[in-house]
Amino acid sequence: MARLEDMENFMRVVETGSISAAAERLGIAKSAVSRRLSDLEARLGVQLFRRTTRRLDITDSGRGFYERCLRILSDVDEAEQAVSQVHGRLVGRLRVAVPLSFGLLHLCPAINDFMVAHPGLEFDLDLNDRQVDLLAEGFDLAVRIADLEDSSLIARRLATMRTVVCASPEYLARAGVPESPSALAERDCLVYSNARDPALWRFRGPDGGERTVRVRVRMRANNGDFLRQAASAGQGVCILPTFIAFHAIETGTLTPILTDYVWPSYHAYAVYPQTRHLTRRVRVFVDYLAERFAGVPYWDADLKF
Repeated sequence: MARLEDMENFMRVVETGSISAAAERLGIAKSAVSRRLSDLEARLGVQLFRRTTRRLDITDSGRGFYERCLRILSDVDEAEQAVSQVHGRLVGRLRVAVPLSFGLLHLCPAINDFMVAHPGLEFDLDLNDRQVDLLAEGFDLAVRIADLEDSSLIARRLATMRTVVCASPEYLARAGVPESPSALAERDCLVYSNARDPALWRFRGPDGGERTVRVRVRMRANNGDFLRQAASAGQGVCILPTFIAFHAIETGTLTPILTDYVWPSYHAYAVYPQTRHLTRRVRVFVDYLAERFAGVPYWDADLKF
């Protein structure tokens, strides 16, 4: 058992990049993590990390040992789950990274329902729009809304995410309804600062041609729900995912505009590293999300554009 604890201790140091962060993740003292790591290196007779005053760098021996530890601990975890499956139970921890707004609005109720069905599970959630390093930070999986570029990840599509350009009736009465995307260069626009070029909005015209417009920025924010609130308060025009805007549109707080044009759409994916052993609890959770969000998303069901 002590050897397994030493392996887990070592893996958390690798994944977090520091002894202090690993100690916080494990819930033990920093001195205990450092002592276990030194004892492990002494027993193995190899240096697993190159240490400087500022950082830890894993050695080639350490990297190879990490891959073996990952497989061993995954096998142990799977063995424990196999026993639990006799009683139809999922047990253990799921560490999941999710986008903030989508997590609060749509994944929170989904996860709550999943926890009711599987009371033996523990969730560790990171709600943040940053793109986490799944392997380095020790996540089992993440939900991402993006055009995926990282080929090292395995992805399963969950839902299509449309976007809509919208503003409050108050703002449109005051500034006028734009008749074409080019008019957005003369309107107050609220932009998502995590985008590659927040002020450059892409669209397809009625003829199918792809075009762009550089909008006039009144506000930048790194959270779509905040932008929705600002737009609802009459601060300007924004482009939002319909999963954020749908309720405000249904209640008349926001009005869709420029609906003859096609604005970008993305996909929500469940992603996990190829090197991560996929445990049964992860497989069941991903299957559950894919089934829950299958077909036309409920937030798009009543939208008429």
